Amino acid sequence: MEIELESGIPTYSGGLGVLAGDMLRSAADAGVAMVAVSLVHRKGYFRQKLDANGQQTETDDEWRPEDRLERLEPVEPVQIEGREVRLQAWKYVVRGQGGHEVPVILLDARVAGNSPEDAALTDHLYGGDDRYRLSQEAILGLGGRRMLAALGLNIRIHHMNEGHSSLLTIGLLEEQLAGQRRRITEGDIEAVRKQCVFTTHTPVPAGHDKFPNSLVGRVLGEERLALIEETECCPENLLNMTYLGLRFSYYINGVAMHHGDVSQGMFPGYPVHAITNGVDAGRWVSPQFQKLFDQHIPEWRRDNLYLRYAIKIAAGEIGETHQAAKRALLPALREKTGASLDEKVLTIGFARRAAQYKRMELLFSDLDRLRRIASHAGALQIVYGGKAHPKDEDGKAAIRAVFHAAEALRGAIEVTYVENYDAQWAGLLTSGVDLWLNTPHRPFEASGTSGMKAAMNGVPSLSILDGWWIEGWIEGVTGWAIGSEQLPDDDQRDEIASLYDKLERDIVPMYYGSPGTYFELMRSAIALNGSFFNTQRMVQQYVDDAYRKQ
Repeated sequence: MEIELESGIPTYSGGLGVLAGDMLRSAADAGVAMVAVSLVHRKGYFRQKLDANGQQTETDDEWRPEDRLERLEPVEPVQIEGREVRLQAWKYVVRGQGGHEVPVILLDARVAGNSPEDAALTDHLYGGDDRYRLSQEAILGLGGRRMLAALGLNIRIHHMNEGHSSLLTIGLLEEQLAGQRRRITEGDIEAVRKQCVFTTHTPVPAGHDKFPNSLVGRVLGEERLALIEETECCPENLLNMTYLGLRFSYYINGVAMHHGDVSQGMFPGYPVHAITNGVDAGRWVSPQFQKLFDQHIPEWRRDNLYLRYAIKIAAGEIGETHQAAKRALLPALREKTGASLDEKVLTIGFARRAAQYKRMELLFSDLDRLRRIASHAGALQIVYGGKAHPKDEDGKAAIRAVFHAAEALRGAIEVTYVENYDAQWAGLLTSGVDLWLNTPHRPFEASGTSGMKAAMNGVPSLSILDGWWIEGWIEGVTGWAIGSEQLPDDDQRDEIASLYDKLERDIVPMYYGSPGTYFELMRSAIALNGSFFNTQRMVQQYVDDAYRKQ
C-alpha cells in the first residue's frame, strides 16, 4: 500500500513504505526481475503541523505524478459498489548500480469518466473510513493484477506485503475458475497458492485489516463475497485480509526471527518462516561515512558484507566521521526547530511512527531521575520525530507528552521535536545523533529498521529486546539492552529502571570519560550490524528461500 521512492513523492507513511523502497533498490542492484505495484496517493499521507503544545493537525501533502512520472497506456476497470472504476497507471523506475531497472506501477483512479468520488479513491494513503480502505485494497489487489496483465507482464510469483494487497488472490482465483460458476476445490486453491508469497509485518491487531461481510458485499459485490466466503477467510462474518493472504500463499514469513515466532503463535495453522528486515546501505549510509568506506573498504557498495571490515578502520577515524555527520545535523535542526544543540553534548535520537505501543514518552517516566543523570553523569540533549495517524488519539497524546516533558526539562535538558518527519530527516537524524533509542512494548515490534539505519552510520542503540534488536544486540559491543528477555511483557517499571541505569552507569560515563571506547563501540555497530541488517542480504534471502521455494 505504500512505497518510499524519493523526496517529493509522498507515497509512504513510515517504516513499511521505506522498507519497500529499500527492497526495490537492492533488487535493482542485484538484477532481480521484479515489478512493484502500489497506489499513486496524489494527496499523500499528510503534512504534520505541531503547535507549541504538541497538538498535531494535518493537511494534504499534494503532488502531481504528471510532473514526475511516465503515464502508461492501459486503462483498466475494477468493479466497486457495482460501478466500473477506471484505473490508469504511472511508472517510476528504480535503477540499480549496474543499470538494471525495477519498474514501480502506481495505480490512479483520476481518470476521465470516473465520478469525483471514485477519482478520489487513490488520493489518500491510509485515509477515509472502512469503505474507502476496502475500495483502495480492491484497487491494489484486483486492479493491480489486471494492470499487470494489461501491461503484458508475465508474473511468476506475487509477493504480498501485508494484507492490504490480499484481494490479489481473489483475482487469481477468478482467473483459475475462468468464469465458471462452480464451487472452488482444493486444486483451485493450490493453483493460486503456487503463485503467492505473503509477508506479515506486524503483531499489532490494528495492523490486520478486517471488514464486515455486509460491507464486502456492498463494495465488491455479492457474487465476489460468496466466492470469498468459500475460502473460509471470513470468521465471525468478517473478511480477514491477513487470513486471505495466508490461505493462498505457499511461503509465509515474518520480518525478524522473534517476529516469525510471534506470528507462528498468532497463526498456528500456517507454517511461518522468518526473513529479517534490512535497510539499503547505499540509501542510508551518510555522505560522510560513504567517503570513509570508499577509502578503506571500496567493495562495500557491491557487497555489503564487506562492512565487516570496518573493524579494521581506526576508531578515531570512526569518531571523526561521526562528528562530521553530527555537524551536518545540528544546523539543519536549528533551521527547522530553532533549537541550538551543542556538538559536544551526548545527543539521543528517537524517531518512529507515533503509535501507542512504541512508547515514545517512556524516556520521560521520571523527570527528576533524568535531570540527575544530566547534572551528575553528563549533559544530554534529545531529538524526537514522528507522525501520529490522524485518527490515532493515543499517538497524538504521546506527542503532546513529549512536548510537555520538553517544557518541564527546559534549562536542564534540551528536547526538540522535528515536525513533519520524513525520509530526508531520517537520513540526517539516524547518522547525526550519538545514541538511538527504541522503547516498544513487547512483543509488538515486528522488526524496526530505524536502528539499522543508525548502525550503518556507527550509531549504537539503546533498545528494548524486541524485533531486530534481539538479533543485533551484543551488550556493550553494538549497543545496550533495556531490560531483559526474561522480563514479563507488561513489566514497565523494570524497563524504566534499566533505561535510566544504562544511561547513568554505562553510556553517559563512557561517552564523556572514555570517548575512544565509545568510538570502538560505534565501529562494532557498523561491522557487526551494518554488514548483516541490509536489504542486499534480505533480498537474496527472499530470492533463495521464498521465490524459489516451490
